[in-house]
Amino acid sequence: MLQRATPGHVFTKIISTGSYLPDKILTNDDLSKFVDTSDEWIRSRSGIQSRHIAADGEETSDLAVMAAKRALDGAGLAATDIDLIVVATTTPDVVFPSTACIVQDKLGAKNAAAFDIQAVCSGFVYSLAVVDKMVASGAYKNVLVIGAEVYSRIVNWKDRGTCVLFGDGAGAVVLTQSKEPGILATKLHADGSRRSILNVPGHVRNGVVYGDPYVHMDGPAVFKMAVQVMADVCNETLAMANLTASDIDWLVPHQANVRIIDATGKRLGVSPDKTIVTVQGQGNTSAASIPLALDTAARDGRIKAGQLVQTVGVGGGFTWGSALLRW
Repeated sequence: MLQRATPGHVFTKIISTGSYLPDKILTNDDLSKFVDTSDEWIRSRSGIQSRHIAADGEETSDLAVMAAKRALDGAGLAATDIDLIVVATTTPDVVFPSTACIVQDKLGAKNAAAFDIQAVCSGFVYSLAVVDKMVASGAYKNVLVIGAEVYSRIVNWKDRGTCVLFGDGAGAVVLTQSKEPGILATKLHADGSRRSILNVPGHVRNGVVYGDPYVHMDGPAVFKMAVQVMADVCNETLAMANLTASDIDWLVPHQANVRIIDATGKRLGVSPDKTIVTVQGQGNTSAASIPLALDTAARDGRIKAGQLVQTVGVGGGFTWGSALLRW
């Protein structure tokens, strides 16, 4: 529900953003040298032109730390000022400990609790929804939420239907207690019965990989579901805040591909010039895509204080959700 201001009420507000993309850039032409594909084929189906690939030895936590440091700089805070770290990721460094605990150590955020959220491409929105309640309760003051992924290590580089779509990167935001509303409304959904259309079916047991450890996707089924649920959940959060799509200053969707983004905006009634799109140079970075897009648009001056920002994600699980923000 939309939080109403009451004496002493605590709201949750994003006060800074940060991002990090690995140095290596893999273009569509590069891909065409070892996969049966072409620049035209990839662009026409996804809008993607290139993606970033993590270096050997560069882990999800390393990407997360770089993005977090930039967000902390923007907030004027030290790592020791943070009392909670949440990392949304599908590609953790190890089975355990959580990537968030590793990030806590690498940052020197010794006062922070830490945990991961696994909701695939919806992970960042899921994290915002959870953290909002934790900050609004008064239990936490300064929180780092990070989306970080190294999908280059879970795609089959011989499968042109998936390997051309994904990239590596990390985005982060710092949230803090505020007297003014920041996160206006959130709504989360899941449908595990649809898990077969997008998944990584392999797993490790007794030191052996069982099943296929690579991303599997039924593209048409994912497209159809994504367009429907993303627009629907946006309308749900808008209704919770007594607002409509015409009130949105910026739509920041999960960056899966431009066809899904365009179709979602059209169904929602938000014009393309109010939609933040970064997928062309980053590919689908899963849980990192929304915070990467937020950081891009905040730093180039498009997103301004006081504006209404609608974020929405959908990913394997199936999971989907939206967070409506007053910047």
